[in-house]
Amino acid sequence: MQDPVTRKVAVIGAGMSGVLSAAHLQRVGLRVTVFERNQQVGGIWLYCKDAAIEPEYPCSNPSHIERIGWDKRSGKIRQRILHAPPGSAMSPERALPKTVLMMPRPCYDNLATNIATPLVQTTLNPWPKDTPDFVHHCKVKEYVQETSERIGMRKVTVFGAYVTNVYKHGPKWNVNWKVLQDRAETGELVEICHHEVFDAVVVASGHYDAPRIPDIPGLVEAKAGWPARVLHSKSFRNGARFEGQNVLLVGGGVSSTDIAREISDSAQTIYQSTRNGSFDMPASKLPANASRVSEVVAIGTTPPDSPAPTDSPFTIYLKCNRVLHGIDAIVFCTGYHVTVPFLPQYHNHSITPQQADDKVLITDGSQVHNLHQDIFYMPDPTLAFVGIPIFNTTFSLFEFQAIAVAAFLSGIARLPSMDVLRVEYDDRVRLKGYGRRFHILGDEEESYVSRLINWVNGGRSSRGLPLINGHTEAWKEAKQQVDLEILKLRALKVAESSKEQTFAQSAGSH
Repeated sequence: MQDPVTRKVAVIGAGMSGVLSAAHLQRVGLRVTVFERNQQVGGIWLYCKDAAIEPEYPCSNPSHIERIGWDKRSGKIRQRILHAPPGSAMSPERALPKTVLMMPRPCYDNLATNIATPLVQTTLNPWPKDTPDFVHHCKVKEYVQETSERIGMRKVTVFGAYVTNVYKHGPKWNVNWKVLQDRAETGELVEICHHEVFDAVVVASGHYDAPRIPDIPGLVEAKAGWPARVLHSKSFRNGARFEGQNVLLVGGGVSSTDIAREISDSAQTIYQSTRNGSFDMPASKLPANASRVSEVVAIGTTPPDSPAPTDSPFTIYLKCNRVLHGIDAIVFCTGYHVTVPFLPQYHNHSITPQQADDKVLITDGSQVHNLHQDIFYMPDPTLAFVGIPIFNTTFSLFEFQAIAVAAFLSGIARLPSMDVLRVEYDDRVRLKGYGRRFHILGDEEESYVSRLINWVNGGRSSRGLPLINGHTEAWKEAKQQVDLEILKLRALKVAESSKEQTFAQSAGSH
């Protein structure tokens, strides 16, 4: 595949994947501009006490673009559009301290890491030696921001930038973005639109943005009639609002189980509804006042015009024919769509993953299609992604991906031909299937990184450059401990499932 002629690279997102991308792109001499919606670096680790912007209920369309939250403190919602010359927002004197683009993240009060810090670190900024294995979200935010300061990222970042469209025109990538500014002299909100061209684009915008909310009969009516009592986990902050309530958590993964623990001291009773999926946590990890129930098939509500509608509890109908009465609140812990709304030309939510052609990126929102090694868009690898794989050690993996992107865009390493990439991709589809499983690394992470590093070092060696090291022995030892814990969880889940089947068979014989 022909080497790209790259000088300017746009990086979308200033979480850790964006920080690492910017760092390694700059290390190989490329000019970088980072676009970040918030006013500071940190990504999902930026805590905001305000709840996230509410999505549509249900929300099953991954092409849905999150609406901008307008600050209405002045009581005025007038807006005026100004078109600024390319790059003008980069000058320090044009910083936008009053930008009112509000994008609260899914970080809640007591969120902490669930991966040991020896695994979640980068070569740019190792954790201090006395750092505990698991730390509060504020420590992670500080770590990400400290890493960004070490590389001087603030100087190349446009904060408050909402990227609206990214498209290829000729040999160049065009990036459109906008910022919102409060004009003191007029009291109006002004939307300023910008445009700039780049040789390549790196998408580092993360996974946790567009909530996935299933279409359950009765959900629309429940949300419309009692909006404060139906929410997605992205809006969860603490258990105070659930004092004395009966709460239904929809979904059985890590976030659902963690939220069950968070609200256990305030809620009266907690039900966790699952489809018994492969990503569910063992039921024994739930607190004492929580129990697991089967899939929700319908939500029953009292008509809003009936007496005391705000106090009327929901009735939940389960697949096993059980009915839950007196449910005061519902929290959807159903995950997120994989989506890149600023690349709409690569979305096609009208087809299934199995129907994806060799150009589309997003279909049903369960995966990103047509990426080599979950990084390079095969039809045009000057569009690259960092942070797509799931079930991995995040920061350390992101860094190796960023190194690979920098190696390709700088011409140090070359990709094979399109035919070779397509054969490899199709083989992977046959092996892993479609959907979330396609991006799971798990116990394949070490071999995945080895392939990336060997490829990068092949290019570096041919140019007489020093070789890049892969995982350290300390990392490998820490990863072995994590793998053992995962095996224990799997064994526990199998044992619980076997016990449930035995009980069901026994009950059915009477």
